[in-house]
Amino acid sequence: MAEVEDKLKDYEIRREGEAEILLHKDHTVFYNPVQVHNRDMSIAVLRTFVAKRKEEHETRANKRNKSHKKNKQSEASVQNGEDASTSQLDEMDIVPEKDLNQAEDGIDDLSKEMDVVPEKDLNQAEDGIDDLSKEATKTPSWKVTRELKQPLVLEALAASGLRSLRYAREVDGLGKVVALDNDKASVESCKKNIKFNGASATSKVEAHLTDARVYMLTHPKEFDVVDLDPYGSPSIFLDSAVQAVADGGLLMCTATDMAVLCGTNGEVCYSKYGSYPTKGKYCHEIALRILLASIESHANRYKRYIVPVLSVFMDFYVRVFVRVFTSASEIKNTPLKLSYIYQCAGCDSFHLQSLGRTTSKVKNHPIKEQPRDSPGTAILSKSPTLEANFSRAVAALSKAQAKKVKRFLPNPERHWGPKVRAGRKITSKHVSLLGPEAINAVLNGAVSHEDGNGTAPDKPAPEPEGIKDDEPSTKRQKITDDEPANEP
Repeated sequence: MAEVEDKLKDYEIRREGEAEILLHKDHTVFYNPVQVHNRDMSIAVLRTFVAKRKEEHETRANKRNKSHKKNKQSEASVQNGEDASTSQLDEMDIVPEKDLNQAEDGIDDLSKEMDVVPEKDLNQAEDGIDDLSKEATKTPSWKVTRELKQPLVLEALAASGLRSLRYAREVDGLGKVVALDNDKASVESCKKNIKFNGASATSKVEAHLTDARVYMLTHPKEFDVVDLDPYGSPSIFLDSAVQAVADGGLLMCTATDMAVLCGTNGEVCYSKYGSYPTKGKYCHEIALRILLASIESHANRYKRYIVPVLSVFMDFYVRVFVRVFTSASEIKNTPLKLSYIYQCAGCDSFHLQSLGRTTSKVKNHPIKEQPRDSPGTAILSKSPTLEANFSRAVAALSKAQAKKVKRFLPNPERHWGPKVRAGRKITSKHVSLLGPEAINAVLNGAVSHEDGNGTAPDKPAPEPEGIKDDEPSTKRQKITDDEPANEP
C-alpha cells in the first residue's frame, strides 16, 4: 500500500462523470476542465446515435422481410392456380373398369405388406419425421438478418484519454474505442488511465502512438463514430476524417480558432476553410456554417455528403455533429446549400445569394427562352388543345426497313477511303488506311531492292516530269547579306 501511495504522490486524481484519470502535477499532458460541457454533450448525442442506428437497422430488416414475404405469397398463389387446373383435368379423365380392378388388387397387396414392418424401419421413419419437423421449424434464409455490429469509435486526438474512457463507461452498446495521439507522454498517460479505470475500460479502450491522419487514411469507412477535438483548427484532419467514417456514421468536430472563423483574420480563414467571413452580429453562426461547408467540401471529393445533426457555439469554440453518407447523385445538390452573403456597411442588414438553384421542366420539350414581347413567345405561351403523338406506327415501316435491307451500298473493297499522300514513306502505322496486305507488299518490295549488304543502291531520284532546270523553283530560299535577292 505504501508503494502505491509513493507512486501516486506525483499525480492528481480527477473524476469526471464515471471516469477517473491520473494527471501529473507538472501538467505534461493537456487537460481542460472547461470542456466538460463539450464531453457531456457528446455523450448525449452518442447515446441518441446508437439508438437511432439500431432503429434504422430494424426498419431495413423489416422492409426486406416484407418484400420477401410478398414475393413468396405471389409464388404460392401462382402454384395454387396451377394445382387447381391440373386437379380439374385429372377429374375429367375416364378410367376403364379393368384398370380399376387392377388398382384395387394393388391396394390390397400394399395393405398386406404394411401389416408387418421391421422395428429398424420404424426407428428410421421416426428419425426422418424428427428431421422434417426441425427443418419446418428452422427460420427461413430470407428471414435471417445480418446481426448489427456494435459501433466502433475513434478519438483522433486523445491526450489523457478522458473522453474515450467516458464514452466506454457511460454509453451502452459501444464496441471498441480507439484513442490516438502522436505525443509519447500522452499515450503513456492514456494507457495508465485505461488500467486505472478497471476491466470495464481495458476491455473496450485501446491507445496507439501514431499520426491520426495516417491512421484514418489507412482505415477507410471503418469507424461508426469519429471524434475530432484538436487544439485550434481541425482543417488538416477533415480530409482523412470523412474517409474513415462508415456510411451513415457520425462525425463530431470541434474548432477553437474563433478569431479566424468570426472574421478577424479573413485571409487565414480562406486558406484553412475555403470561405471568407464577414464581421457582423451573426459571426458565431457564420463560424458554424463555414465549418460545415468545409466538411461538406472534403466529403464531396469522395462522392460523400453530410447531414448536420447538431451545431453548437458555446464558451470559446464551435462544435458540430454530422452524419456522413455516400451518394454520387446527392452531391450534385451541394451548390444549393451554399450562398454568398452581402453585408451592408452602414447597418446590420444582409442578403444571401444562393450559389445554385434547380429548375423543373412544366413541359417535356420546353422551348428556348425568347424576348417577352416577341410574337413567338405570345404564340407558344398558349397551351395546345391537341397533344400530338410522335411515336412511330408499325405500318410506317417500308418493305426495305421491314426486311432490314441496307440503306447504303457496301464498299467495293476493304479499306475504302482516303489514302496516304503521294511521296510519303509508307510504314506500319498506315495499316488502317491501306490494309496489312498492302503494307507487307510495300515493305517486302523495299527489302528486295536492297543489295546484299542490306543497304539500298545509291541512285539519284528521278526528276518529276514537267519541271526543268531553268524553271524557277517555288521553294523559299534563304537570303544572306552577301548574296543579292533574285528580282522577279
